[in-house]
Amino acid sequence: MTSERNTWQKVLWLLLAYATLAIGLIGAFLPILPTTPFLLVAVWAGSHASSKFKWWLLRHKHFGPGLRDWYRDNAIAKPAKIAAVTVISVSWLIIILSGSPTGVIVFTGLLFIGCISFLLSRPDTRKIQR
Repeated sequence: MTSERNTWQKVLWLLLAYATLAIGLIGAFLPILPTTPFLLVAVWAGSHASSKFKWWLLRHKHFGPGLRDWYRDNAIAKPAKIAAVTVISVSWLIIILSGSPTGVIVFTGLLFIGCISFLLSRPDTRKIQR
């Protein structure tokens, strides 16, 4: 019974990992959908089911370096911070210019300020001594 349960747990973890990986890959091409949070969940979920999946993603040519920085040091590279802050700011500007209700503008503004504050509070990968 335990072996069957472990098998199902691994299947569920892998399903979550692949689903968030797919959403993250879609987010790489759609500016309104973030990539990194979904890839971080994919690494986390994948590590519960398969170290092979986890290391494949951490060694990925395009996504690996940023994921490794976060996984090791909770660090974000300066270019990634700049890109994220720019996309968030432009998104908020679009919300404002689209004539959204004041409540939506205020709520998203506070949410985006929180996100930007978090991003800027993370160490820069170049400042971490190895």
